[in-house]
Amino acid sequence: MPSFVPTSADTVEDQRLYTAARLVEVECLDCLARVGVKKNSEHHTSIQWTTEARSHCPVLARHTDPRDIKEGCPRLLSSIDAAVRDGQVPIGAEDGY
Repeated sequence: MPSFVPTSADTVEDQRLYTAARLVEVECLDCLARVGVKKNSEHHTSIQWTTEARSHCPVLARHTDPRDIKEGCPRLLSSIDAAVRDGQVPIGAEDGY
């Protein structure tokens, strides 16, 4: 259940920009889970997991409550680092997103 349901078109667009703008699909080189990734800086990485991706990842599948996951999956993070090095994931925010 969503915690916030926007009511205006501007708010819907803001929500889309914040959660989905510039996401690049990255596949884990180990379990093949596909996630959306955005890097606003060298030290900031946003990862959008889908239910399907969570079910593919053996690290995340062990947790029943996503809020219990603090460090993420090291194998996926290595895959994201490789995608950044290969130029598949650009670094830097555009228009604040």
